[in-house]
Amino acid sequence: TFHNGKTHLATAIGVEAASKRYLTYFISCHDLIQNLRKAYDENRLESRLKHYNKYRLLIIDEIGYLPIDRLGANLFFQLITKRYEHNSTIITTNQPFSKWGDVFSDITLANAILDRLLHHSHIVKIIGPSYRTKDVFELIQQERASD
Repeated sequence: TFHNGKTHLATAIGVEAASKRYLTYFISCHDLIQNLRKAYDENRLESRLKHYNKYRLLIIDEIGYLPIDRLGANLFFQLITKRYEHNSTIITTNQPFSKWGDVFSDITLANAILDRLLHHSHIVKIIGPSYRTKDVFELIQQERASD
């Protein structure tokens, strides 16, 4: 679902974790993939993976909003594999897990990523109207009711 508080909730959890002295980092999936790709191109991927792995909580926002090519998917997989069973990761997405093969351009790789992300996980599914357009829809309904 779109615009119904996923990022807000993830950020609130991150703020709470940071207040308890958990080293926490928030990044959009697009920026994360771009950073990993740049490190890969500059032959310093291992250093960049270590950078992200030092955080006890990594929040990756908006997985699936923009397509991820094969290299990006491989880099993302490497990050998730490094963090698996060592640190916590929060993701936000509007894509059901059944569509992750399309998101990551490879069903096998998507399944491997999901296997690691979902093991020991808590899934929060938020269903409801968009908070960004809620007021607009209410205004339209009020105008229709007054006609």
